[in-house]
Amino acid sequence: MEPILRGILFFLLLSLFSGCEEEKQTSAKATTETRFPIRIGDKSISIRLAITDAERQKGLMHIESMPENEGMLFLFMDAKNQGFWMMNTNIPLDIGYFTGDGVLREVHRMYPKNLSSVKSKRDDIQYALEMNQGWYRKNGIQPGAKLNQSDVAKALRVRGESPEVWGFSGSAQE
Repeated sequence: MEPILRGILFFLLLSLFSGCEEEKQTSAKATTETRFPIRIGDKSISIRLAITDAERQKGLMHIESMPENEGMLFLFMDAKNQGFWMMNTNIPLDIGYFTGDGVLREVHRMYPKNLSSVKSKRDDIQYALEMNQGWYRKNGIQPGAKLNQSDVAKALRVRGESPEVWGFSGSAQE
């Protein structure tokens, strides 16, 4: 009788753990590969979020192409002078620098594999958005345009982050 009980207990435990694993997979947190819809000015785009040091350091390295209205938004805890380089980045990009209120302040061109830092002129930059080179000009997105804060807040929540920690209340619109 004891071997039968052991077999039933083993089967029940196996069922329980496989159910937990299935739940874990379906509720997995989004990653830097997850795309989120956001608006900047009157333009809708799809972005990846780079929020950890490792994600920011990797950025868009090694990709060979990027869809026209897609980019990567880099978030920093502290507003300061920011600088980006293009190590192992194979596509030409433009970088937009934003202050903590989500307002675009500067746009700079960046060239593939260029190791020179493209620094912001301002020392109060908290977010940076990399897009394909020419995207800002082509879409009429100029300094003064604003990231939709509620869109970014939603993306942060999906990533398991608190929008308030990153300076996004989630209730503010453009």
